[in-house]
Parts: sequence; structure tokens; C-alpha cells
Amino acid sequence: MAVFRDSRNFSNSVAAALDDDPATIVQDHSIGDIIRQAKNLSAEEVEKILTYQRDKGMRFGEAAVALGFASNDDVLNALSKQYHYPFTTDSDRKINKELVTGNQPFSRQAESFRMIRSQLLNKLFKDTENKRALAVVSPDEGDGKSYFAANLAITFSQLGGRTLLVDANLRSPRQHELFSVDNTTGLSAILSGRATKNVIRAVSAFPSLFVLPAGNVPPNPLELVERPAFGLLMRELINKFDHVIVDTAAASHGADAVAVASRSGAALVLARKGSSRLQAIEAMVQDLQDTSAKVVGSVFNEVEA
Repeated sequence: MAVFRDSRNFSNSVAAALDDDPATIVQDHSIGDIIRQAKNLSAEEVEKILTYQRDKGMRFGEAAVALGFASNDDVLNALSKQYHYPFTTDSDRKINKELVTGNQPFSRQAESFRMIRSQLLNKLFKDTENKRALAVVSPDEGDGKSYFAANLAITFSQLGGRTLLVDANLRSPRQHELFSVDNTTGLSAILSGRATKNVIRAVSAFPSLFVLPAGNVPPNPLELVERPAFGLLMRELINKFDHVIVDTAAASHGADAVAVASRSGAALVLARKGSSRLQAIEAMVQDLQDTSAKVVGSVFNEVEA
């Protein structure tokens, strides 16, 4: 991943999704304390680790792994708890392998997403009085929009603020598959007036992350996202969440992505190495510039399909 370059009923459903999100009191513990509690180590076992640690000049976690009292995942999990950084281990990992920022939070790819997040925080999300959602757009299918939007949303949720990922790709949605959330109802049902409650799903692996899935694929996706109801919904969501990331349909399918970006307020253009055509990118950017959406920059996706 290359670096970043330059209806009234809606509030009820959003509020209902947030009711079960109690504030928590954060307490700091040492890595040793966290590992000891997680592995239920006895005082004798802890003393063995401490002795080995002193003799070898190691950290507590390294000594625990060397002696077989803990695994590398146990140490990473302890670090994530100490720094309040969501992480899933091999033993309990159920999230999709494409979610590299959760599966491999210390990898080069994850670091690229954090770098992009930092630049977006400075360029887009620092304006708290004029909040916008960020639509991820690209010219064609297979450019990596869903992969990128999902991982970007995870990195924002790792900051601790509530982050919402909206799947506004009403043609070939994927976010429900990536996060294993129920897709029986979602955005399409809201916009068609068939649902207003229980549409936003909490993601258990990432405590601050929520997903609004696309729902059933409708026969009229463009008409749904062009309805005033979608603009009303986006404004409500932007006010309820700290960050809102929106996945979109490929521009090659029609004007869906431009319509979604216009109602989101901002757009990030994604292009894929060896695939995206300059002419298609330029045409899409021109269409976006004719709307109220702010084009905040572009990302060159080097991840192999």
C-alpha cells in the first residue's frame, strides 16, 4: 500500500445501536501482570520467569515464551491490552485474513494504513465543526476498495473513538463478509423504508468499530443513494460517530460512487497498480469535483489481487 497523496427515524436506529456501549474505566497494568492473569501463572512459575529474565537480560514476555509459559500471541495480546490497541490472536482469530490491521497490526501493511490515517486526521477530520464522512472510491471492480475501507476503518477504531464503516456498495457488497456480520437487513432496507432499527452491527473483535452492512442487493441502487433519505442518514451518522468510512461501488458501474461521495462530504480516490487507467481516474475525479464532495487525495494500491 503506497502512502496517501495529496428521515427522522434514522436517529432512533443509530441511538439504539449505541445504547449498549457503556463507558469503561481504563487501568494500567504491567506486561507481566497481564500475562500472569491471562495464563493463570502460579507464584512459583512467575519466579522462574523472573529469574530467567534476570539471568538472560530479557523482557518478561520474552522469558515467559522461552520457558514455555506463554506464546508470542500472548505477549502481543498483553501489549495490545496495555496500550489499549485491539488485536486478535491465532487461538481466537475469526476475522477475515484480509483485515491485516487486525490480524497483523505490526506489519508493514498495517503501518501504511496508520500513516494514511494520520494524514487524513490532519487533512480532513481535524475540522470538528464541519464534519464529513470519507467515501473510498475507485474506477473499477477489483481495485481494492472494500479491503482498503475495512482496514482504514479498523485503524481509526484503534484510536478509541467510535468508528462506523458504511457499506454503500449496493451492487456487490463485501463488508458483511469481511467482518462476519448479519446482512439480512442494512442500508438498502433503510433507504427503501423497510427498516430503521437493528441495522448497525458492533464488531466484537474491535470494540470501537461498527458496521452498517449493505443489506440485500436492490434492483435500483443508484436511485436509492440519490434519494434525500441517504443524505439525511449520512448527516445523522456523521454526528453520532467520531469517524465514518464509506465503501462504494466501482465508478464503472455508473454514478453510485459520485452520489455517495457527494452525500458523505469527502472522497479518497483509490487506484490499483498495473490495472487502473489514467483516463478513467481523471474522468471520475472530474465528476467528483462537480459535486460538493472534497477530494482529499489518492492512494496507490500495490497489494496483489
